[in-house]
Amino acid sequence: MVFADPGEARARAQGVLDSDPTPWRASVAHQVIGIWQRDWGDMRIALHHLRRARDLAARAQAPDREGDILATLGVALVHSGRTRQGLEALERGVAVSSGHTRARVLFRRGYASWVLGRHREALEDVRRAIPVLRQADDVIWTARALTLRATVHLALGAVDRAEADFTAAHAQWDTTGQEHDKADVVESRGLAAFRSGDIPLALRLLDEAEERYAKLGTPSFMLYIRRCEVLMAAGLAPEALAEADTAIGALDGIGGQSTRKAELLLVAARAARLAGDPHTAIARAALAVRLFAGQRRSWWEAHARLVLIEARVAAGRRSGRLVADAAAVAERLASFGAPAAPEASLLAGRIALSLGWTADAERHLAVAARSRHSGPPLARMTGWAAQALRARAAGSGRGVLEACRRGLDVLDDHRMTLGASELRARATEQGAELAALAQQVSLDSGSPRRLLMWSERWRATVLSTPPTRPPADPALLGSLTAFREIAARAEEARSDGRPIPALEREQRRLEREIRSRTLHMRGDAPGGGDRFEPGRLLERLGEVRLVELAVLDGRVQVLLCGQGRVRRFEAGLLADAETEAEHVQAGLRRLAHPGAEARLPVVEAMGRRLEELLLGPAAAQLGSGPVVVVPPSRLHRVPWALLPSLRERVLSVSPSASSWLRAHETEPPPGGRHVLVRGPGLATGGAEVPELADRYGRPTLLEHEDARVPRVLEELDGAALAHIAAHGTFRADSPLFSALRMADGPLIVHDFERLDRSPYRIILSSCDTARLASVGADELLGLVTALLPLGTAGVLASSAPVNDHAVVPLMLALHKGLSAGLSLAEALRDARASLPGDALHQATGWAFTAFGAA
Repeated sequence: MVFADPGEARARAQGVLDSDPTPWRASVAHQVIGIWQRDWGDMRIALHHLRRARDLAARAQAPDREGDILATLGVALVHSGRTRQGLEALERGVAVSSGHTRARVLFRRGYASWVLGRHREALEDVRRAIPVLRQADDVIWTARALTLRATVHLALGAVDRAEADFTAAHAQWDTTGQEHDKADVVESRGLAAFRSGDIPLALRLLDEAEERYAKLGTPSFMLYIRRCEVLMAAGLAPEALAEADTAIGALDGIGGQSTRKAELLLVAARAARLAGDPHTAIARAALAVRLFAGQRRSWWEAHARLVLIEARVAAGRRSGRLVADAAAVAERLASFGAPAAPEASLLAGRIALSLGWTADAERHLAVAARSRHSGPPLARMTGWAAQALRARAAGSGRGVLEACRRGLDVLDDHRMTLGASELRARATEQGAELAALAQQVSLDSGSPRRLLMWSERWRATVLSTPPTRPPADPALLGSLTAFREIAARAEEARSDGRPIPALEREQRRLEREIRSRTLHMRGDAPGGGDRFEPGRLLERLGEVRLVELAVLDGRVQVLLCGQGRVRRFEAGLLADAETEAEHVQAGLRRLAHPGAEARLPVVEAMGRRLEELLLGPAAAQLGSGPVVVVPPSRLHRVPWALLPSLRERVLSVSPSASSWLRAHETEPPPGGRHVLVRGPGLATGGAEVPELADRYGRPTLLEHEDARVPRVLEELDGAALAHIAAHGTFRADSPLFSALRMADGPLIVHDFERLDRSPYRIILSSCDTARLASVGADELLGLVTALLPLGTAGVLASSAPVNDHAVVPLMLALHKGLSAGLSLAEALRDARASLPGDALHQATGWAFTAFGAA
């Protein structure tokens, strides 16, 4: 009962102890309480009860009862870090028990061996136990043994064998009421899905397991560990670190298993390193190494040492000692059959290369490169990274490019199994090194066209194909509706000055639920989208000049495309440009308020400095025609119209040259339907909307109570032009919850992703609607990037706060140009020119950007 209904089992065991039981019955009750405390409570209390149970069984002269308790005690001792005592208790349990009971003891000794990382010993004990358990028709313990064997197979990288055992165990569990064990199998199958590269399925199964544990009222620290692993693979390392640290605090709070604490410290160290915090990673990993060593867990200690070395390298340390340490860890992991061994060899090779030890580097990298042809995607990525570094060390540019191409192809295939835009974007971080290696080789070769091709190869890939449309999931739709209602109530209470902590907590809970469900989506688009061809781009450009900015070794490289060729110019440092862009943003915020006229020359001077840093000598080579700027993700907030050479020309911005090409070739929908939306709370009341309604004759006009999210989405789908006057909110912490405020609450990015086809042109006339979050290798998440893959060819939005009153004449002039047949970029240029010359109106014009090609 302790794994079917833990709370009831504990209560009934206490009831037995309160009834003056016989030694035999008392031993059972103490064992049950000991198991409960061992797995979900205080380890000291667990050991007290289990030792009492052992003594009572000996007094009852019941060898099998004593052997069973010794097995439970042995596992508890191992989990408390007393490995030698735990193994001695397990050995004694095997010796005093017989038959069916001995098979159960062997299973638990095998479990202890798995905890210790002694996988071959674990498999041997399970091999001996399963036939006896089956012969005794012991369904529960047979299923446990199959689950354990599957888990050991996973640790050794044998995913197919693990899945077969999990399937067999699942069939057995279905005939029992062992709810905790059932949850454990769901959790373990989540781990199997992760090991096979299916991150959405892994997240769904782990969430299901968490729901099952919650119903039982029992924590599962293994679940936290496994979810952290999946989150890291999905590019969500900061979340993994926060979850691991929270779990460590909870475990310490109940005096729980020290083995689990060591494993949580290890996963926290990995997460901290991936999150760019090497010093936290060093601290966590060093403590994990000490704990694993004290627990005599060599398998785990080797993994912790690998993370410790990785963190030290990330902190800037390089030495021959680190090469030797990484090589020793690689050898140790290989002797265990651990799938992480190639990572350690790659690390040893990297450090050796940085020291100029080419012979040593080649030896280690050759070992790591063997993993490139088999295993899950990220393991093959490790192999291709090693192969690329080998080729670079050998001076083979062609070899580097081939290895980078093959590695990024693997990651493309993996990325497209992910349905959620966020996961696709974050997964690109795994390919950042390969993309950078290929770019550097292309730069060294002196071929601007090749550099353009590789810059495009891993830029804005999340926009290369439409996102997977969220399923018609009633629970997801219900959560989205509830989220809007709660957010609207919170906004109303906030404006009235009422406290809202309860509403904010519920809003955060619903956000987590929505995000969790969207992360479960699987991708349905094969391959990685169309391959970029520089020749096709140059043919389509005509009189347009496309300026793509690549960053290599911190310096901006300008690739000027047009007139049938690609030319390269070197500009300034990216870090300097980022700093200047932040100053410009601050200046525009000041200019959005009356009375800041004196700041105008200062902001204009900032624009001149930005041009020097971002365009350098290319600024003088732009010609007189339209310009498309393709910046890296870290420069997405630059107000490009402020740069002197771009200020008075037709200018648009695109996340990549590929996305500009797609927008350029996108046909407008038939019918030419116009949709005007006016949200609540604007300072001007969206004053341009009534005038636009008169201009367009009979557009679809949604305002007041008609401007509700379901109706707005219905009308936006497939429209030729949409103008939305509504407050914009950018969420840096969770960019897909960036929103436009409608009558019934926020219209978020997740809502836009439900459209079959977003409007051909869309104008967002309020503040901050063009703000985006830079994630992954060179990806952007936000309102604009949600629209571009869904059929929108042109977006107009603001990357800075704007003055609502100054927006009205800009928008009216813009639509005048559109009505005359101009593109968004052409109409925006003319609209800026028509504004008064004061600082307020000039800043408003600069704050808006035309994205795409419509």
